[in-house]
Amino acid sequence: MCAIWEASCFFFGDAVVGRIYAILWFRTKYPFWKQTMTRGILERLNNDEVVIGDGGYVFALEKRGYVKAGPWTPEATIEHPEAVRQLAREFLRAGSDVMQAFTFYASDDKLQNRGNKAQEKHSGAKINEAACHIAREVANEGDAMMAGGVSQTPTYLSTMDKNKVQEEFRKQMDVFVDNKVDFMIAEYFEHVEEAVWAVEEIKKFNVTVAASLCIGPEGDLHGVSPGDCAVQLANAGADIVGVNCHFDPELSLETIRLMKAGLEKAGLKAHLMIQPLGFHTPDTGKQGFIDLPEFPFGLEPRIITRWDVHKYAREAYKIGARYIGGCCGFEPYHVRAIAEELAEERGKLPAGSDKHDMWGKGLMLHTKPWVRARAHRAYWEKLNPASGRPYCSTMSQPNKWGVTAGDELLVQQKEETSLDELNKLIKKQKTK
Repeated sequence: MCAIWEASCFFFGDAVVGRIYAILWFRTKYPFWKQTMTRGILERLNNDEVVIGDGGYVFALEKRGYVKAGPWTPEATIEHPEAVRQLAREFLRAGSDVMQAFTFYASDDKLQNRGNKAQEKHSGAKINEAACHIAREVANEGDAMMAGGVSQTPTYLSTMDKNKVQEEFRKQMDVFVDNKVDFMIAEYFEHVEEAVWAVEEIKKFNVTVAASLCIGPEGDLHGVSPGDCAVQLANAGADIVGVNCHFDPELSLETIRLMKAGLEKAGLKAHLMIQPLGFHTPDTGKQGFIDLPEFPFGLEPRIITRWDVHKYAREAYKIGARYIGGCCGFEPYHVRAIAEELAEERGKLPAGSDKHDMWGKGLMLHTKPWVRARAHRAYWEKLNPASGRPYCSTMSQPNKWGVTAGDELLVQQKEETSLDELNKLIKKQKTK
């Protein structure tokens, strides 16, 4: 035991090791100990605790064969509930404090957009209901909260009509309120105007709301800066503001800094959240990774490592974000890396760390000596991974169509995209 302690102190430092060993001792001494009541999101954040979000359901389930790329809608909650439940459990085991109901793009208008039959086959209410049941079931298996979620709508792109857009959110909120969500997340908004409308509608139900935009340092698609976006969201009533998706950890961190500065300049207070992509996107344009030619089926060479996530989590914490998670591309092992990096601050390790010694220490058990030599922090922190693709470009040239809400090309429809419409888009693509 002494040898293990000394080796651990060498790798990780006395203070961290002391805290972790105390946690492990408590687990062993009281294996069935559990809080009898889950504390709320604001109680945790107001206490300066770290809240770890989950990862990317849409991309993970698409790769597993349960979500269709294109519409990206979550009818899997009805058609394959066991797949959604299993992924949620993996995020919980990795350290997630929030089980977000898989309701991304589950507004009625999106479920029947461009030939999608999910609304006709199931209905938005039933999909949202099933998602809430799964999220609550898994949340109750640990000390986790259950959050409902709304996101941007085709109605906004087509009409920019506040009443019509808020009606889409209202229909979803009826389900979330009936299922007693712990709080709401309004996420994946490219335009702060629509996000503000979402926050305003959600607050009518007297629910805590986190508002998250899929924007980068340049701001939203109508040219509103990150700082001004944060101010608008806070003024609308958002308790937590931040970013998710579309951009990698580094760009998202830069955006969060700008949002924080905007709030401070305006004299406003709101907790900060950040849930970036699990892909490197230094070459993106204003619309993020959807402009990359590799989106969505060729992104694998860009996947971030667990060690990249350690750096991201630490920097997010230094900036002041306390709701830290991931979005598309973030798998459970990425979430576990957040939990392990911030183990000292959180006073615990996730259950998933039982099979993962921090910073590669488990490699000390490997048969090959050159692999055992990698069982230390400095090796993985300094590693510059190769792609294994000798003919792969370092950067891509993103598409820059320059269209956003209000443009004729973004008007949505219930009918499927016709071959004539597709050919026109292909022709336009060649000129960009």
